[in-house]
Amino acid sequence: MCIGGTLSMPYLIPGYICAEGNYDVTAQLMSITLFMCGIATILQTLFGIRLGIVQGGSNLYILPIVAMMSSDKWKCPNSEDSHLQNSTIAGDKDEVWQLRMREIQGNLIVASITQVILGCTGIIGILLKFVGPLTIAPTITLIGPMLIGVLIQLNSKHWGVAFLSMGLTLLFSGYLANFNPPIPGWSMDRHCHIVKFPIFQLFSVLLSIGVGWFFCYTLTVSDVFADNITDVNYVVRTDAKLDAVFNAPWLYWPYPFQFGIPTVSSVGFVGFLIVTLVSVLESVCDYHAAARMSGVPPPPPHAVNRGIAMEGFASIISGMVGAGHGTTSYSQNIGAIGITRVASRAVFLTAGIILLVSGVVGKFGAVLTIIPDPVVGGVLTVLCGMIMGSGLSTLQFIELDSTRNLTVLGTSLIVALMMPEVFKDTEMAAKFKTGYSDLDQIVQLLFGTSMFLGGFIGCILDNTIPGTDKERGLLSWRAILKDNSENPNHSVDIYKYPYVTKFIERVKCCSYIPISPTFDKEVKCSCCYPKVENDYFETDEKGEKLVRKVAAENNVMEMDKKET
Repeated sequence: MCIGGTLSMPYLIPGYICAEGNYDVTAQLMSITLFMCGIATILQTLFGIRLGIVQGGSNLYILPIVAMMSSDKWKCPNSEDSHLQNSTIAGDKDEVWQLRMREIQGNLIVASITQVILGCTGIIGILLKFVGPLTIAPTITLIGPMLIGVLIQLNSKHWGVAFLSMGLTLLFSGYLANFNPPIPGWSMDRHCHIVKFPIFQLFSVLLSIGVGWFFCYTLTVSDVFADNITDVNYVVRTDAKLDAVFNAPWLYWPYPFQFGIPTVSSVGFVGFLIVTLVSVLESVCDYHAAARMSGVPPPPPHAVNRGIAMEGFASIISGMVGAGHGTTSYSQNIGAIGITRVASRAVFLTAGIILLVSGVVGKFGAVLTIIPDPVVGGVLTVLCGMIMGSGLSTLQFIELDSTRNLTVLGTSLIVALMMPEVFKDTEMAAKFKTGYSDLDQIVQLLFGTSMFLGGFIGCILDNTIPGTDKERGLLSWRAILKDNSENPNHSVDIYKYPYVTKFIERVKCCSYIPISPTFDKEVKCSCCYPKVENDYFETDEKGEKLVRKVAAENNVMEMDKKET
């Protein structure tokens, strides 16, 4: 499911760095992107958030690249330029796009260092205190509208095949989800036997892609799709992209600074920093969405801090090897968890290894590119819809009959959907011009990203408009953070490192490190925060009153009873 978003970046970036039509550059960026997706996924699954989340390149990183390359400094040279016209070596032409790539690399690395600092210092954990259901709901929900353009682009290649792929996904994951057909099985005690296996629930995505791919193959060999490159249905043929397989190298190993020493600029850094912050907010929401899909408690602060820091570290590596984009959590794969009910770390580690191998073995990754776009687009449409539903499901914690909550939710959604459309109109966008080109590009980035606007406006309004914790859903939201020791599957221990944590627990100072698995969000430096020994809730016999007791260092405070 990450292939669609992953493959889009290597095809988009060459057009902005003056390498359009240079398929060698596209193939090189393809290998680097797949390689980095594998590295980032393995690091995140083992050492980061430790949830089943695939990492990959985000289309958000195209925004600062477009902003940077639209300036006069980086406009592509004309073919009539003398230094290109008289060139007898390919090195000069390579220098044209490599010069721009080095600028992208440098700004990405510096912005990613900022992301690592945010995670390692625990600042993200502090900011999360202001993030509630009314912040997460619009942010995740607006992922769908942001991907509509990509989905239309994929599905419009052939709407019939796209709707077939959608229908198959709904058929396997919905109508046949509870149908377990008998299949042959084997075990040590029973040997060969028949077992009822939930094949449609577990493999609905693979089945949909496989059946859709085979359908396109059948129409290809029967010449229903014309073998004419000018025909509109030619791109749906399963042999339309075979040249990519033949031209791809067998082995390619990305290495740091292969395009030269990166450069940095203020405009590029600000642009990448803004997109990085948006990516951080998206990732935090994805962590909670993945936890909900996986049936485990929301990640504790130390896991969130570690996940953000690991994403930043992977983005630094991505910038060093020249991918042209950072890495972030892929929402599509979280939707796949909801459909397949598979959230095992082993599965996502395997996915990371497959992505890494796809980047190193060029032929392997190229085979994945020949899947017809409408087949992938149809499946992604259903999964993106599930992601939007997951975002809306967080509203169960708030009081939906509250005028205050409806105002916050409605305002954040309508403004976030309206402003990007405003900035698409040149005349209306001109009214927001400040007279400074750098500042204008920053404003366009901020107001042109609906997901950022929705989360930002929702967070500001939710924390400034008066409302009780119960009304805002914070009581229910915090209640699910508590560890349920009766069920090990519902324990926050899943976010700790196995075998190693018991040794870290012996080092008391580790409890003050924000990314340590023994970090306690309530244990802070005594000069800044009082040390909280216990924080729990009690109810009276009728369950109508709620008492919150906080025993602090040299201080015992009992708050008044509040009605639940």
